[in-house]
Amino acid sequence: MPSLFPLVGASSGSGLGARTGTGAILASGKKGPISFGRSPKFDHSVGEFVTTPTGKIAECEGTDAWLEWCQKALRSRRYTHLVYSRAYGQEYDDLIARHLSRQANEMEILRMTTETLKVDPRTADVRHFTFEWEKDQCSFQCEIVNVRGEQKNLKGSVVIS
Repeated sequence: MPSLFPLVGASSGSGLGARTGTGAILASGKKGPISFGRSPKFDHSVGEFVTTPTGKIAECEGTDAWLEWCQKALRSRRYTHLVYSRAYGQEYDDLIARHLSRQANEMEILRMTTETLKVDPRTADVRHFTFEWEKDQCSFQCEIVNVRGEQKNLKGSVVIS
């Protein structure tokens, strides 16, 4: 009996392959490179898309597109937007009700951040966390590494009350 879900024309960007460290396994079973693609540029400090002098939304490619994805994923609350999968976003707001110690909050921020960023097959590692507390706000910085071996620093913050 033929398959109800044929894999004709599937590629590494289709979401049908399994994740590996350096590439994706395509529907045909062959290993292929992970595409970094393009992304619109977003100014996270202002909360608006970056525009070109002609008024179009500016785009970025490669590593910059991956960084845009990482920043957006850390700013998006999980399970809130129907357009995203259940694996997309973070759950920092859940820390408020737990009333954990600072050390436990740091461990949970580390876990949630790593879990959020490693959903993307372009992310190879999330490491070297540093935390800074100011009253009930915890600011953190971590190093993220993509499958190409490129390392970048990422900052975030969580309000714990």
